[in-house]
Amino acid sequence: MNIVDELARRYLRAKGYYVPGVKNQNDEYTLFKYTRPDGSFDYEKYRTIQEDGNKKKINNVWADEETIKFISEYLNKTNSSQNRGICHGVRRGLEQQWFSETLGVDAIGTDISETATQFPNTVQWDFHEENPEWVGAFDFVYTNSHDHAYDPKKALDTWVRQLKPGGAVVLEHTPGHTPSGTSQLDPFGVDAKIFPYLIAKWGAGEYAVMDILEPPHTKPHGLKIWIFIVRKTRNA
Repeated sequence: MNIVDELARRYLRAKGYYVPGVKNQNDEYTLFKYTRPDGSFDYEKYRTIQEDGNKKKINNVWADEETIKFISEYLNKTNSSQNRGICHGVRRGLEQQWFSETLGVDAIGTDISETATQFPNTVQWDFHEENPEWVGAFDFVYTNSHDHAYDPKKALDTWVRQLKPGGAVVLEHTPGHTPSGTSQLDPFGVDAKIFPYLIAKWGAGEYAVMDILEPPHTKPHGLKIWIFIVRKTRNA
């Protein structure tokens, strides 16, 4: 953003006008900002946009069963135990259904929208926030909705704390999760080549990407898929 744009936005905010957030872009990632006229974080704006987007796309499903089966095969080979999982940002809850069927585990899902209660084993929850009952409770945490995070580090920190010893956070990433795909609804975008290094930076020795999987198939839309496996480090 140039200085003229910034001055104009400050003037409009000072006059009480709502000015849409802007993309905070650097060499690592892009993050859309939700700001009030005084420049502070507008959580209600974020939540409203996410809930409205969920309802408009309630019949659209980004997850696909083939990818869930691919991930399940990996988890069966690498995780010491496989009893319970949680999926974040699930919309209709198909992710946890497929994991339950392929792994034979108890899996639940979360979504920020009130529509969550319409679907089996789905809880209304903002995935950034910690639920004490979920800390250290899951063998795996899965999401393809990290692009919906207003604070991706906070979200990932929360997900890692939900893991049992030896558990894994599974991040399904595509070209749709890159900076070019960011918007008010999808605020976070990062290139697949950068993401592991960004996660290592956020983890600060507590967690890191331990495996990167590239399924032989693509999304139904034809997009390439990367699966980033995040685990706690041995000393964490």
